[in-house]
Amino acid sequence: MRWFGRKAASEAPGRPFLLGAAWGSGGELWPRSYEAQVREAYLGNAVAQRCVRLVSEAVGSVAVDEAGAEAKERRWPSADYVSTSSGRVGLLLSGGLLETAATHLLLHGNAFLHVGLDARGAPGRLFALRPERVKVVADASGWPSGYRYKAGGAERSYAAEAVIHVRGVHPLDDHYGLGCLGAAAAAVAVHNAAARWNKALLDNAARPSGALVYDPGDGSVLAPAQYERLKAEMAAEFAGSGNAGRPMLLEGGLKWQALSLSPADMDFVEIKAAAAREIALAFGVPPMLVGLPGDNAYANYREAVRSLWRLTVLPMAGKILDAVGERLGLRLAVDADQVSALHADRAELWAQVSAADFLSVAEKREMLGFSREAE
Repeated sequence: MRWFGRKAASEAPGRPFLLGAAWGSGGELWPRSYEAQVREAYLGNAVAQRCVRLVSEAVGSVAVDEAGAEAKERRWPSADYVSTSSGRVGLLLSGGLLETAATHLLLHGNAFLHVGLDARGAPGRLFALRPERVKVVADASGWPSGYRYKAGGAERSYAAEAVIHVRGVHPLDDHYGLGCLGAAAAAVAVHNAAARWNKALLDNAARPSGALVYDPGDGSVLAPAQYERLKAEMAAEFAGSGNAGRPMLLEGGLKWQALSLSPADMDFVEIKAAAAREIALAFGVPPMLVGLPGDNAYANYREAVRSLWRLTVLPMAGKILDAVGERLGLRLAVDADQVSALHADRAELWAQVSAADFLSVAEKREMLGFSREAE
């Protein structure tokens, strides 16, 4: 029975990762491929890069609750791994690995972690695979049966249990997740275009070009040779930021008429700020944290940081840890008590539990995450 239609064929050609395809009346407005979008957004846009690094570095800094890690089933042949799983979790889930997985999940929507086995056949290390190089291989029923990793001219196949696939929700795809690049592509294109516009203004003495008017009084016009010579002199002697404020000597019949900024030029500042807010929104980062002025949605900076952790960092870290724990047969969680940004929430919870006179001491300890009886 073929549940997934013609997508079920295991030998079907790999689907390219096209995120956020968008077109305008004049053709394609922004890059469609994943690599091109990464270059435009993460490598070429300060706001997008800062948003991704804020989230990924925060995910990489979380403390994994190793005390709560316990074997649910003996999935691996080595009994030593089960007995010492709590001590090995820190070796498997380093901060750099979590940061890389979070970055791939944000940008691409998929994070692939290869489970490397040690000499005893137990998980020894996790390796992050470049998501655009990984192809999901489906069986005849449409379920993932393995993965293919292609780098350069070499291609390697992995069994399904050898790769941990963390994916964002994609309502139109059965095997791959959806990242944030597609949603942010339009805002990134607008923000980069505004930056290039501002750079062009700076190259022209930080103001739009004026008009050099030829008005001899008899209605004559400049000869072609005179016109070309005048253009060359203007470009060589007066254009560019290095010639800003340089006095101009005009011959008879020529006068300079300065042009002020048009309303469209003035709007570019607001357009750029609006695009930056939309980029931050796509990556789940409060605009205040990327230095955007005029954002009064949060009472203060502390509330913005708490919102980032509650709405973006903790859900993403939990998604990654759940996927890793399910594959390794462990129960992993973020130790929220170690997050300094959430200490205010923890203090509020302690105050509420302490003031609940109808609860016993054992019940209060359990609500706060401790054992019911003091050791």
